[in-house]
Amino acid sequence: MRWAWFSMMAALAGCAAGPDYRRPELEMPAAWRIDAGDAYWHAAAPAHAPLVLDWWRGFGDAQLDSLEAAALAENQTLRAASAHYDAARASLAEVASAQAPQLGVQAGAAREKISGERPRINYGVPTYSTVQNDIVLRASVGYELDLFGRIRREVQAASASADAAADDLANARLVITADVAATYVALRVVDAQSDVLAKLIALQQQSLDYVRTRHDLGAVSGLDVLQQQTQLDATRTQAQLLFATRAQYEHVLAALVGAAAPAFSIAPRVVPLTDTSPPAVTLAQPSELLERRPDIASAERAMAAANARIGVARAAYFPSLTLNPGIGWEATRFASMFGAPALLWSVGVSAESMLFDGGKRRARVDFARAGYAEAQAHYRQTVLAAMQQVQDGVTGLSVLDAAARQAHAAVDDARRLVDMSHERYAGGMTAFIDVISAQQQLQTSREQEVAIHGRQLATLVFLAKALGGGWKVGAPESPQCNEGNGGTCIAQAIHTQ
Repeated sequence: MRWAWFSMMAALAGCAAGPDYRRPELEMPAAWRIDAGDAYWHAAAPAHAPLVLDWWRGFGDAQLDSLEAAALAENQTLRAASAHYDAARASLAEVASAQAPQLGVQAGAAREKISGERPRINYGVPTYSTVQNDIVLRASVGYELDLFGRIRREVQAASASADAAADDLANARLVITADVAATYVALRVVDAQSDVLAKLIALQQQSLDYVRTRHDLGAVSGLDVLQQQTQLDATRTQAQLLFATRAQYEHVLAALVGAAAPAFSIAPRVVPLTDTSPPAVTLAQPSELLERRPDIASAERAMAAANARIGVARAAYFPSLTLNPGIGWEATRFASMFGAPALLWSVGVSAESMLFDGGKRRARVDFARAGYAEAQAHYRQTVLAAMQQVQDGVTGLSVLDAAARQAHAAVDDARRLVDMSHERYAGGMTAFIDVISAQQQLQTSREQEVAIHGRQLATLVFLAKALGGGWKVGAPESPQCNEGNGGTCIAQAIHTQ
C-alpha cells in the first residue's frame, strides 16, 4: 500500500496541467521570387548563413560606423529595452524561487506576568499570578508540492517571457541601427542633391553671363536674359529649401545617438555615386527567417508563454498541498534552552481547494486560451509580414539596379543635349528657350539618378532589417545560436557589451 501511494505521488509529480507547447508548423516557400536573368543576387553559402550584427559596415562609411556605435551606446530606447530584459530575468528568478523550499527562522525573548484572574481551563486547578521568562528559537520550512504543475507552468511562462524580452532587445537594436543607417543615407542623398543643384547653378550662372554679354552687344533681346535669370532664381530657391530638409535629418540622427539637437551637426560631404555602390547581398532561404528575425522569435516566445498560462489557469481546479514542518526550542532560562524538555517540533501538511467560485476558474481558462489564440495569430502574421518585407526588398533592388543604369545613361544624354543646345544657340540656329529646356532636362536627369541611388541604399537598409540584420558569406556560425534562439543570443551579446 505504501509503495502504491508513493508511485501515485511520483506519477502526479510528473504531470502538469494544461497542454504541452509545440511550435505550430508553417508552410514556408522554398526560395524567394527572383528574376532568373538578374545577376544581382546569389544564394547563401553555406545554407545557414550566420547573422551579422554590424551589417552597416558593408557600406564602407566610417562616419556611419561612428554614428551606429554612438547609438548603441547612448540611445535611450535601447537602454529601456535592456532594462525591460533585466526586469524579465528578475521576474523569472522570482517565479522560479517557488520551486525551492522556503526556510524561516523566528527568535524571541520576553519577560511577562501572567494574570491570576485569567479564565480557568480546569476548575479543579486554581490559577495563580506568575512572572516568568519566555525564550523561543524556532525554524520552519514551507514547501508546496507541485503535484499538478502550476509552479512548473508559471516558470515556463516566465522563462518564455524572458526569452521574448531578450528578442525584443535584439529587435530594438536592429530597428535603431536600421533607423540610423536609413536617416544617414537620406542625409547624404540631400548632400548629393545639393551638389547637383550647385553644379546646375554654376552652369546657369555661366549661361546668364554669356547671355548678358550678348545682350550688351545688342545681339539678343532682354527676354533671353530674363528667362535665364528666372531659371537661376528658381534653382537657388530649390537649393535653399534643401537646407531645411537636411537639418531635419540631422535632428533625427541627434535623437537616435542620444545627443541634443542644437549641439549636433554633420558636415556636408558629397561622395561620387561610383564610390558608393550598394554592397552585395546574400540571400538565405525563407525558412531561416524563423530563426534569424528577433521579432519572429519574440512572437514565438510570447506564444509559448501564453500556452503555459493555460496550464496555470487549469491548475486552479486542483488542490494545493503544502508541507510545513518546524523545529525549535522554548524555555524560561537560557541554561536549559537546548535541553531535551525544551525541544518542540511539528510535522504537517495543509491542503486548500476551492469548491465553488461562480465560474471564475473557467473564465480564467477561457481567457488564457483566447490569449494563446491571439499570440498564435500574431506569430503567423509576423512571419507573413517578414516574408513580404524581404520579397519587397528583393524585388525593389532588382528593379532599382536596372533603373540606375538607365538613369546614368539619361544623364549622359542630357549633358550632350546641353552642349548641343549651347552650340546651336551660339550659331543662331535656335532660341534660348531650347538652352533652358536642355538645362532643365539635365537637372531632372541628375536628380533622378541621385534619387534612384538613394533608394538603392535605403532599400538595402530595409532589406538588411527585414533579413534580421544582414548576411555574410563564410563567417563562422555561433554554436550557441543554432537552436532557433538567434534573438536571445543577440540580446545576450548586446547586454554584455
